[in-house]
Amino acid sequence: MSRLGALYPAADLPYVSLGTSPTPVRRLDGLGVSQEVWLKDEAAFGDGGWGGNKVRKLEWIIPEAHRRNKKTMFTVGGIGTHWGLAAALYGREHGLHTVLGLVDQPIDDHVREQTARLDASGATIYRYPSVARLKLAAPMILARHRMPYYLPAGGSSPVGSLGYVEVALEIAEQVAAGELPEPATVVSAVGSGGTVAGLALGFRLAGLSTRVFGAVVNDSFRLDAVTTSRLATKTADLMRSRGADIGKVVIGPDDLTATSKWMGETYGATTPEGANALALAERVAGLELEPVYTAKALAAILEGNIPGPILYLNTHGPRPVA
Repeated sequence: MSRLGALYPAADLPYVSLGTSPTPVRRLDGLGVSQEVWLKDEAAFGDGGWGGNKVRKLEWIIPEAHRRNKKTMFTVGGIGTHWGLAAALYGREHGLHTVLGLVDQPIDDHVREQTARLDASGATIYRYPSVARLKLAAPMILARHRMPYYLPAGGSSPVGSLGYVEVALEIAEQVAAGELPEPATVVSAVGSGGTVAGLALGFRLAGLSTRVFGAVVNDSFRLDAVTTSRLATKTADLMRSRGADIGKVVIGPDDLTATSKWMGETYGATTPEGANALALAERVAGLELEPVYTAKALAAILEGNIPGPILYLNTHGPRPVA
């Protein structure tokens, strides 16, 4: 049973386990900052296909697709999308076909490796040079595949965001067990908003005062504190509508931070700060990051201005999981 299911047993929030929790936490030393920094390694999450934070969202999205009697999921992202790969692989294991609308992004070795995985995933793939072209093509894709279950980029719907409400409850358990101090700040990359929205809501439900800091890495759509807090509110509304007695908890723009300071020129572009963070993580912690998301989130921590103790969320699924 999920932690959310145990906390709200009367709620109609279908769930399927796709990974083993809790994911490990450990202190990160040698980063050269004065704050105490801890790691929660979400790369370890996922029992098959692909790891990372996307699988957390699929634990709620896949059973919701079945609840809606859908056989196909349609979602979008860049040509190197981790989310699209996870959706294709885990969806296939649970009787769902995945259709992907993908937009070009800067090409590097990481993106080449990811596109090869996507090509082998069994998904139906449509590729476009821009978001505008994808939007024009979307009605055709929906009609061709008989109105599939549409999921926004990154799975960041209210249903998908439940995955990180669940993680916030998991973090609260680890704090209570003495595995890490209560974080003043949890830091995560923001590619579509669902992770930080779910965390912000989940910490309030868990009774923690932890604040969420999001390093925005995507400029394809708006991902500021207003937008991400609105998603948290919609997630709370979903929980209430499904019978979860969560009271009047409200998440507003002042309850979290979302900044694009470390993004670089555009989505997928590398930055010197990110490259430095990626190399430092490997050298001092044996931690495998990637340049688009997780290295930029660590770069935000390395600047040294975020209140600690800090819990850094490594959301990357760096390899197929056996």
